[in-house]
Amino acid sequence: LPCPMMLAGIGTNATLAICFRYLRLRHPTMKLIFRLMAILAIVGVAAATYFSLNNNNSAPQSSFLMLDGSQKTTADWKGHVTLVNFWATSCTTCVAEMPMLSQTFEKYQGQGYRTVAVAMQYDPPEYVNNFVQSRKLPFEVALDNTGGIAKEWGDITITPTTFLLNKQGEIVKQYVGAPNEKELHSLIEKLLAS
Repeated sequence: LPCPMMLAGIGTNATLAICFRYLRLRHPTMKLIFRLMAILAIVGVAAATYFSLNNNNSAPQSSFLMLDGSQKTTADWKGHVTLVNFWATSCTTCVAEMPMLSQTFEKYQGQGYRTVAVAMQYDPPEYVNNFVQSRKLPFEVALDNTGGIAKEWGDITITPTTFLLNKQGEIVKQYVGAPNEKELHSLIEKLLAS
């Protein structure tokens, strides 16, 4: 059904506004589409406001139970560029990225770089220990037995999820999925130099 204003030859901006209003009022599907667009616009503005007001990039102050039984905190990493990787032994992408994470650690560890792999709550400690031993992972591994660490870091449910922290303990980059090795190394080098 054509909009009567289009046929009357009224200017384009006015025509479009009147036609949208005409269609919205006349067709139930258009009413639904306009309502959904309004809701999405409101949600978008709210999200933008939230993220602009909450621009604190500090890593959560978490306490970690390491695989060797020791306790570490986020504060222990200050002064180091640190990669925090949430992973699971059942995650194919996680398993595939471990050689790259190991090589990255070995390449930069002497320059003030650390890697901490945080095993997800659903990953049995004996599986994690077996994986670490069989792959000879050179970096620290933590167990998130309660799921509390994943919750503190943004309610992590997708693995791998990786955070790169600067020497001040601020989150500089978050990756969901395996990071690009070249980009990761470039960013690590930049952070180590600063």
